[in-house]
Order: sequence, then C-alpha cells, then structure tokens
Amino acid sequence: MIVVSDTSPVTALLQTGHADLLRVLFDEVYLPPAVQAELLRFHSELPNWLIVRPIVSQERARSWSEFLDAGEAEAIVLAEECRANYLLIDEKRGRQFAESRGLKVIGLLGVLLLAKQSGRLGSVAELIGQLESQAGFFVSERVKSIVLDAAGESTG
Repeated sequence: MIVVSDTSPVTALLQTGHADLLRVLFDEVYLPPAVQAELLRFHSELPNWLIVRPIVSQERARSWSEFLDAGEAEAIVLAEECRANYLLIDEKRGRQFAESRGLKVIGLLGVLLLAKQSGRLGSVAELIGQLESQAGFFVSERVKSIVLDAAGESTG
C-alpha cells in the first residue's frame, strides 16, 4: 500500500517519536520534493524509509498555488501520478480539493486509528495528547471524541 504525505502529519509524528507508524502501516511512504524541503526546515534529517519522488507535472502543481501551498499541491499531484492508495493530509482545503479529484484521503487521526486497529498502537488518546503537547497539533473536542469512540477508547 502506497501513501503520499503532506508535511504536517509527518512532522507531527517526527516530533513525538512516532514516525515509524507510517513505515509499519504502509508499504511505501512517498514525499514530493516540496514536502521534503518543508520538513528539512524543521528536522535535520529524515528517516531513510521516506521516499522522495519528483512530480512529472510541475505546471499542474504551480497552477494550484493560488489556493494550496507548494507541499499540498505537489503531494496531490504525486498521489495522482503514482496512483497512491492514500493521500495523507490534514489541511481542510487540501483535503477537499484532493477528494474532489477522486483521491482517497486520510488524516493523521485516521493513521492513528489504523495503527490502533492493527495492534501497532496501544492508546490513541495518549498519542493525541503527545501530539497536542509536543507538536502543537490541534483537534476539536468533538472530533477527538469521535476518534476515541472509533478507537474503543470512549471516556463517557
């Protein structure tokens, strides 16, 4: 299974020491060059299992720059070009645009649910707490409640 990722999910997992979840859940994790560049602004090195793949249609990515950042645009193009199983992206505008183009989108919380369901993560709630405190990750209480219910970790 192939996933193409935007910047924020990878950086959040790197900041909490849980980036390996991507490696164990997906056969290949692709990044476009713009995402690699964004990640390297905040991280001195990246795991060697992250595969940087150039995009063919630079012009298409540039044409979307009016409403998407470079990483989001390149990630969407790369997901289309390599026929990825998932595009890993959290930003609402990018998600909506990718879905309108027929891509299957997953967010960081979806990755946590996959990890829990596959036995690779003991507690979604604990990792959400780490993401909030260590990576500045924000999730509304309503969404958090829905995710924790789906993970079988409902508090009420």
